[in-house]
Amino acid sequence: MLPFVEVQGVAIPMPMDDVNTDQIIPSKYLKDLHADLAEGFLAFQRRRLDGTIMTDFVLERPEFKRAPILVVGTNFGCGSSREHAVWAVQAFGIRCVIGHQLAEFFIENCLKNAVLPVQLDAARHQQLMQDVILADGRSDMQVDLLNCQIRSPSGGVMTFEIDSQQRRMLLEGLDEIEMTFKNMADIERWERCNQISK
Repeated sequence: MLPFVEVQGVAIPMPMDDVNTDQIIPSKYLKDLHADLAEGFLAFQRRRLDGTIMTDFVLERPEFKRAPILVVGTNFGCGSSREHAVWAVQAFGIRCVIGHQLAEFFIENCLKNAVLPVQLDAARHQQLMQDVILADGRSDMQVDLLNCQIRSPSGGVMTFEIDSQQRRMLLEGLDEIEMTFKNMADIERWERCNQISK
């Protein structure tokens, strides 16, 4: 897994609430093993029924192409637990999703795929969203996992919290199996001490 230490770049403002995983990656993109998940990311918001691109939608604007940070509304990633939703976010180039009350399954899937999910309280979330909207793709922001800090496009700094083990896994680029292997010596010692004699 790719380690996550920090990310800096333009942040995409997406203040919509209750965006579910079927919206994030529509089911038609789940039927083909070779589907373009970046193209499928929020496809029905980005394209009209006839397939023409909605050039005014935030993801279609040139300044937000390959932006590494996504600032979302409340309850982003709700609905089913499909991991494809995070794969689509990642395929678009996003390494960090910041919101208020991100959906639990979405958070878990982010952590398994080296995408940093950051949850902020309502007041700080609203403040950051306003900064990102006002910046409108003209100023970078930074998310620093080492120090658990966000530097907004206006230069303000706020901290965030993350579980210590989840933080370590992201910083070191480890999944659950690799984390287990890190403790292999202790596991083997425990097994030797607790072997049942035959």
